Amino acid sequence: MQPTLAYLETLARGAGAILRDGYDKEHQVDYKGVIDLVTEIDRQSEEFLLRRVRADFPNHHALAEESGGIQGDREHIWYIDPLDGTVNYAHHIPVFCVSIAYASAGAMRLGVVYDPLRDEMFSAERGKGAYLNQRRMQASQVSELQKSLLVTGFPYDAWNTEQDNFDNFVRFSKLTQGVRRLGSAALDLCYVGAGRFDGFWELALRSWDVAAGGLICEEAGAYVTNVHGDADYISPPQSIVAAAPGIHARMVNELAKPGSLDPLPNMN
Repeated sequence: MQPTLAYLETLARGAGAILRDGYDKEHQVDYKGVIDLVTEIDRQSEEFLLRRVRADFPNHHALAEESGGIQGDREHIWYIDPLDGTVNYAHHIPVFCVSIAYASAGAMRLGVVYDPLRDEMFSAERGKGAYLNQRRMQASQVSELQKSLLVTGFPYDAWNTEQDNFDNFVRFSKLTQGVRRLGSAALDLCYVGAGRFDGFWELALRSWDVAAGGLICEEAGAYVTNVHGDADYISPPQSIVAAAPGIHARMVNELAKPGSLDPLPNMN
């Protein structure tokens, strides 16, 4: 048996129910870093997802944010973020999601991102387009940076790293209609795919942050690369630029200006 998009959607809805049931309650919050949080709901959601994947695909490899995942055949890899937007969730801000992707033979094949509060299921299968609740998605056709609305995020060690992304934030804020920060990279990518934003960039991420959303964005017609314009945005050190085809190159060029990128953090 091979995974299907319907299977991933079922997993995401199950994990989403855990997030929804726990939302707006007091949480047990632990710290992986100064501002890098994890809650008991992250762990419950991840345990549910890994248990299902282990039962149905016992030989597959899985990478998951909290536990590290499951060791297995790397020809079949799952990328699991059980709660993307944990800081939002812990503060009762309704911007968070479940993100699940599946890759085989070195290529991303399936991806879903589920927002349980809005009941929005973003999904894509390689070569078959991207969908929001079964309706085809299309990335923005904007061709001028000045007419675009962008979104970004900042690293967890922004208070203590040279590569904090603040200079880029200021630069793009002056070149566009504005830059937003939602706090969930997976949703940022899906919103670019849905045409809600025209572009997204971030300098320091993990594979489970971008695997599903990146595929969804690509299948919706956006260009998705790392910040250097290379196609591989999964291998560390991870960075990403996802944008309407008409402004992607301009965003990459802006990020290549002196002081924008070097040194990139090592996220191994």
